[in-house]
Amino acid sequence: MAGSLAAPPLSPGNPWKAFTVEPAPSPGVAVVRLTGPGRGNMMGLHFWAELPHVFAALDADTDVRAVVLAGEGAQFSVGLDVQEVLGEWLAKLGPGSTAQAAARTELLGLIRGLQDGVTSVARCRKPVIAAVSGWCIGGGVDLISAADVRLASSDAKFSVREARLAIVADVGSLQRLRGIIGEGHLRELALTGKDITAERAQRIGLVNDVYASQEELMAAAHEMAAQMAANSPLAVAGTKAVLNEDREEDVARGLRHVALWNAAFLHSEDLIEAVTALGERRQATFHGK
Repeated sequence: MAGSLAAPPLSPGNPWKAFTVEPAPSPGVAVVRLTGPGRGNMMGLHFWAELPHVFAALDADTDVRAVVLAGEGAQFSVGLDVQEVLGEWLAKLGPGSTAQAAARTELLGLIRGLQDGVTSVARCRKPVIAAVSGWCIGGGVDLISAADVRLASSDAKFSVREARLAIVADVGSLQRLRGIIGEGHLRELALTGKDITAERAQRIGLVNDVYASQEELMAAAHEMAAQMAANSPLAVAGTKAVLNEDREEDVARGLRHVALWNAAFLHSEDLIEAVTALGERRQATFHGK
């Protein structure tokens, strides 16, 4: 249910619904793929419930020294499944609703749970390389911003799209992208909600390199992960811890702020209009209410 991040029960013998985890050809490298189950690897309840457990397991596995994170199929992820994750909560604050304090407290807990899921990627002591093909929207950008390195194929497209949905991005992109692409580029992307190409993403530093095809992208990601896995795991973990120290303290402070902000202000006529327009496949019209 929304607010608890509780996914429906898993099928017997199937450890994850929203991910696959498999070894790469190179020793010490694991490949994590987003698999949905929604279209375009949409991030629904299963995704958010499983994400921290997937990366906690990788962190604890001494045979894993580096991780490649990719999407299954043509897309990385089209982002948050708004209806599945927020639908129940939106209904509680629908027209005529008066008792809002409990619902807003529930929303605060939900946001913090989503944040913890993405932070589990940054917290993982193993280096994580995000390999992006196709669309990487909203929550997808939050996710790759927590990785150590980002690579893309030439068909990749990126969008910090939350403002177009009447939402303040609250799962980490506003906090982590500042140190990756700089203040000016971050503000442009977050305030316009525009889509950018892989070429633009490379130019501003969102991705390190762009490859002609998904196959070339995955080969390059595997090669880089193998190079990391061949190094001393203690030195690699220590290097990541030192690099994360100042950044993650600032990120944590920013995440607390935006969680409180959205718990107070997320529910609006503009948000209802955005969700309605999304379902009707039309452009939303906002009035600042």
